[in-house]
Amino acid sequence: MTDHTKITDAWTRLAKLPQTTLSDLFAADGDRVAKMSQRIDADLGELGQLGMLLDWSKTHLDDAALDVFEDLAQTAGFDAARDALFDGGIVNPTEGRPATHGAMRGSGTEADVEEAEALLARMGMLVEAIHEGALGTIKHLIHIGIGGSALGPALAVDALTRDLKLVDVHVVSNIDGLALEQAFAACDPETTLIAVASKTFTTTETMTNANSALKWLADNKVDDPSGRIVALTANPQGAVDFGVDETRILPFPESVGGRYSLWSSIGFPVALAVGMEDFQAMLAGAQAIDTHFRGANGRTNAPLLAAFGDLYYTRIRGCQTRAVFAYDERLALLPDYLQQLEMESNGKSVRADGGPITQPTAPVTWGGVGTDAQHAVFQLLHQGTHLIPVDFIATVAPGDELDPAHHRNLLLNCLAQGAALMAGKQSDDPARNYPGDRPSAMFLLDDIDAATFGAMIAFHEHRTFAAAVLMGINPFDQFGVELGKAMAKSIDSGEGDFDASTLALMAAAGLKV
Repeated sequence: MTDHTKITDAWTRLAKLPQTTLSDLFAADGDRVAKMSQRIDADLGELGQLGMLLDWSKTHLDDAALDVFEDLAQTAGFDAARDALFDGGIVNPTEGRPATHGAMRGSGTEADVEEAEALLARMGMLVEAIHEGALGTIKHLIHIGIGGSALGPALAVDALTRDLKLVDVHVVSNIDGLALEQAFAACDPETTLIAVASKTFTTTETMTNANSALKWLADNKVDDPSGRIVALTANPQGAVDFGVDETRILPFPESVGGRYSLWSSIGFPVALAVGMEDFQAMLAGAQAIDTHFRGANGRTNAPLLAAFGDLYYTRIRGCQTRAVFAYDERLALLPDYLQQLEMESNGKSVRADGGPITQPTAPVTWGGVGTDAQHAVFQLLHQGTHLIPVDFIATVAPGDELDPAHHRNLLLNCLAQGAALMAGKQSDDPARNYPGDRPSAMFLLDDIDAATFGAMIAFHEHRTFAAAVLMGINPFDQFGVELGKAMAKSIDSGEGDFDASTLALMAAAGLKV
């Protein structure tokens, strides 16, 4: 049983530690960079190499804080929670479920991994059949989902298909018809497949878009529109009832949550776009992070160390947001993906045991792409009144074949921003004074290939899970998304007791009152 008194004591000890400036931390410890940096490397055989450098030296974490955080992890039961995650334990107590997304990439119980391998083999056979023309000439895929069923595939496809795409993928999540019409305009209905991604196969936004996609195929005289649907779901019967043939239904386990589902058949559009070999490389990169996360302890565990930093700034320094800037166009959608992963997982005000949380939990995650963001939001980071920890993500290998000056200048800007945030610059002119002592972390990737991409996503999954354990949160439910959807149905049915403002807005919008 969790000892909440000891946990409270750990947070009190952290709050009482002296707050030393970054410059002083570097001056006091000549080994700080080595102690606060870590390389993660893995030889994935035919699937490639994984390499990335993680640097937390420009954060305010020091040995004293890390000692307390390690005590906190032990008191909070981190080791047992980590074991339960991979051993099929109930880590989602409100829904009475394990979380088996790790098994989809080979990290889990033998039974879960065997089931995952069978499901992925089924997906691989369908992908291969499509590539070989079994469903006719397929040039386009419209992937319809929402939340985790869309954000992960959209990010992965955008990141991994800049050089080559076997099938042109368009991800549609918004129920706003403009989003679907834009995808229709880019596709030839005669050569287009529709993937419908829904865990329950009842999600209102997704099923509305799916019906409109079927109508688009029919209106364009496509023979057997239902034969162009591939279903990605944990409810195969729901897909059958919708009219999808069983041979084109790709199931995934109920215990795989939406925002953790990229590794399952929800990753079908990725496999279709880049091929199963690259999809397997993505899984292998993620599994390499699983292996590190399972085997490393305390501050040597990179995702746990990241969680220490996240909670230090949220709870000790009062930071309400965390910024993520990818200095690579291929990761432009990463901040959007991390918003859902972190804020839906840990944006809670109740512990897993039902008790209230009295301290801050998940910060607001936001960000953008360098160097664009430097000319938009970095003013606030450098001279604003908010203290905002920043994650920088960059790659040593360029993603383009232009003059090397492009990538050199990109890296120079990325590294300079971190240095400038820390050092600042004093000036007698207040408008030109930079206070400095502003924290950042660096993810320097060897390359952005499928394996490294998979490793990056798995790293952030485990970072989120580790933070949840330290706060006593269940990161695998998301009841907060349901109330607004339920009230939308009440508005549609004309039922419910709404406030005067909402009633007036309903009338103004032409909705029945």
